Amino acid sequence: MADEPLDASPAAATPDAPAVSAPAPVPASARAAAASPVLRPRRESFEHGLLPIPKLVIPEGTLTQTLGQLKGKLAASGSGRVGAAALAEALQIPAEQAALALGTLAAVLPGDDDPALAAGEADLRDVILFLYIQSYKRLVPRAHKDSPSVADVWPSTSAFDGYLSALSPIQLVRSNSRRFMPSQADEEAHQLSYLQKHMANILTLLADSVDGEGDESMVLTMETFEHLGFLLQFSEGTPLSQAAPFFANSDPDMPAAPVPATQIHDWILQNIASSLEYTAEKSTTKENSQQNVSDPDVTMADAGTNTRIHSSSSTGASVQNSPGYYRNTSFVEAISKTSVVKKGSDIKGHSMKVLNCHDSVIYILAPLKYATVYGCSDTTVVFGAVGKVIKVEHCERVQIIAASKRICIANCRECIFYLGVNQQPLIVGDNHKLQVAPFNTYYPQLGEHLAQVGVDPNINKWDQPFVLGVVDPHDSLSHPAGVSDVQAESATCLDPDLFTNFLIPSWFEAEGLTKYNPFTLPEVYWASQKKKEDYS
Repeated sequence: MADEPLDASPAAATPDAPAVSAPAPVPASARAAAASPVLRPRRESFEHGLLPIPKLVIPEGTLTQTLGQLKGKLAASGSGRVGAAALAEALQIPAEQAALALGTLAAVLPGDDDPALAAGEADLRDVILFLYIQSYKRLVPRAHKDSPSVADVWPSTSAFDGYLSALSPIQLVRSNSRRFMPSQADEEAHQLSYLQKHMANILTLLADSVDGEGDESMVLTMETFEHLGFLLQFSEGTPLSQAAPFFANSDPDMPAAPVPATQIHDWILQNIASSLEYTAEKSTTKENSQQNVSDPDVTMADAGTNTRIHSSSSTGASVQNSPGYYRNTSFVEAISKTSVVKKGSDIKGHSMKVLNCHDSVIYILAPLKYATVYGCSDTTVVFGAVGKVIKVEHCERVQIIAASKRICIANCRECIFYLGVNQQPLIVGDNHKLQVAPFNTYYPQLGEHLAQVGVDPNINKWDQPFVLGVVDPHDSLSHPAGVSDVQAESATCLDPDLFTNFLIPSWFEAEGLTKYNPFTLPEVYWASQKKKEDYS
């Protein structure tokens, strides 16, 4: 998938292209937005930064007041940094949950890892922003227009009581439609609307008080303003401070003067409103178009054939330019009975999503920051190196082979995870019959990719799951309000006699120095493998 901005111009038609009717004209406001960067939410913060810890989710009515008091308490040290012990005391949570919160924050901050985060501390401003968005509620999927057909294809006897049934990869592949799911554009608009509603409170929490009256008494420095990059970003990668007229082209030797919070608020709301209008008009244009293309959220059409290797690096311009396509994210989606190989040259950006795949084998042999596996069944997914976090959600009977700093597993059943992870695997939600095992594969460039994203093969916490509750306060669909929480079902260690090394086929010539699994196998698993080799 080419790494093109959402607002790129449509590709010119080729002489061999099938005849299609002309697309609807693009409104003037959309054309104007396309000429300049578009403000968007940082999806990583919302997709990977929410924790189902009840004491982190502060009621909206008291959110600003509570976080204001918390800020004052945490700022008492004067260092501007927050450690796990201080956060645990301030929030009255166990120390291990506070450490998990800071580790999760580190995983979703933009840019490279802060050395202070490696030492277990975070900037107070980032902590406040992280705690604020714990109040976010995920977008609820739209009702399917033909519920009986969904039930017929994927019976409601699923362990997920109808939720996963509505999102089933089998139903998706057979019907080739997922319009009942929130699209990428829907989710982004929902996140922007949340920030639009709460921006005044967020700026109040970040602002410094100075001498003055009314609107002039609360100001933000350029350094504090840049921390909003945790929540917002421009489509072209332009830093917030360079896009904002009041901080643009500031001399590093002469820092810009602080700016009133009200002025920053007006500028952000103006940009959010323009982005929401632009996204809505792009969606309307797509819906009004009579082009015979698949749903833009489906980046790979129904692939029900027994293809040996299905290439996913080439997608149509209609996909790249739709509201369903986002910069820095590549997709493998809606494939069935197929093998897919994605190497570094196939992936543009730092994030990969594997969505709604069935009975397939998917190899992601490239360095990434983020990865998501969602709604898959009877599928094996191999990730070479993920430097921030992998999330596996609503999957059945999948095998995940992954080397990563972190992994979060939510609402899965009968899955096996072969892991090389530097942090404890996080297990949340309604899980059943999960198994974990040590990492079991390699490919020639694996060592180079691990070093590139900062995963240490000398540290592997695959067998130390961190288990939270079943109820997710950010998602009211799976578990409605009022349902009491209990600890999620943990994972068991795979029987060493059932452990096998996974061989990645040499379909393509690849140069690299890795000749064996860089993660050391525990003795009992190594002995089991040696025994099998001796018998073979």
